Amino acid sequence: MSDSLDLAQHIAADVAADLVTRLAANLAARSRFDPAQHLRLTVEGRQVGWLPRRHARTLRKLEGAEGIDFAVLGAESADAVALLPDVQGFEARSAALARLARRLAAHNLLRGWRDEPFAVTPALAHPAFATIERAAARYFGLLTFASHMNGIVAGQRALWIARRSESKAVDPGMWDNLVAGGMPHGSDPLATLVRECDEESGIAPWLAAQAQAHGEVQVLREIDEGVQWETVYLYDLELPADFVPHNRDGEVAEHRLVGADAALAIMADGAMTLDATLVTLCALRRRGWAPPVPGFAA
Repeated sequence: MSDSLDLAQHIAADVAADLVTRLAANLAARSRFDPAQHLRLTVEGRQVGWLPRRHARTLRKLEGAEGIDFAVLGAESADAVALLPDVQGFEARSAALARLARRLAAHNLLRGWRDEPFAVTPALAHPAFATIERAAARYFGLLTFASHMNGIVAGQRALWIARRSESKAVDPGMWDNLVAGGMPHGSDPLATLVRECDEESGIAPWLAAQAQAHGEVQVLREIDEGVQWETVYLYDLELPADFVPHNRDGEVAEHRLVGADAALAIMADGAMTLDATLVTLCALRRRGWAPPVPGFAA
C-alpha cells in the first residue's frame, strides 16, 4: 500500500513539474517586447504608450489625408515621440483622435470597433489627456486598464473559468477568468468589475461588491494589433457551492468549473489568454494550489 502511494505521489509530482515547465515557456513566448522597435508615445511630456515604429510610419503617411489636417506625431527625439503635438486640450485631442481612429478603421488597420472610449493617460489616477476608441488603443500601444476576477468555489479546491465567444475581436474562443473587462474612461476597477460580473456571469451587484482586491499585474507585450500595455486589477470572489454562472451579453461561449490541476493544464497548453493566465496563477499560488513557476512572481 505504501509503495503504491509513493508511486502515485511521484507520478503526480512529475506531472506538476511538466505543467510548470510548459507554463513557464508559454508565458515567456507570449510576453516578448523589444523596446528598440517602439517609441515612447508622450503627451505633455508624459508617456502614455509604446508606439510601434512601423505604426509611426503609417501614421505619418496619414497626415494631410481627408479629415487629418493636423500633425499626428511630432519629431522623434531619441526613443520618444509626441502625440498630437499641436493640439491642445481634452476635447480637441479627443476629437482629433476620433477622426484618426475612423481613418485607421477605413484602412482596415483596427480590429473590433467598440464605440467605447478609453482614456489616454499616463496613470489611472492622472486626469486623462483625451479619449480614444477602444479598438485603436493597442494600435497606439496606449496604457490601458482592466479588472479580472477569479471565481473561487467555497469549500472546494476549484474555480470557475469562462470561454470567450468566437465572435470576440480579441482572443476568440480562448479561456478567460470568470469575469474580465476593459476599463472605459470614467470608470474605476471595482465599478468595472461589478458591471462585468452582471453581464458576463449573472453575478448580482451585491455579491460582486464582496470581491477581494489582490493588487495588480502589469502586461507589456507585442501583439498583432500593436502593443498590449495594461494594468490588470486582480480580484477573487468566493462563490456558493451551488452557484452556476450564466452569461447575459453574448460574450461568453461557456463556463466551466475546474480544479487547480485542470486549470494548470489549460494554462500550460496556452489555451487561456495571457492576462487571465497571470491572474489565475496568482490565485493558485496565493492558496498554495500551484507550485512556483520560474520567471513568475506571484
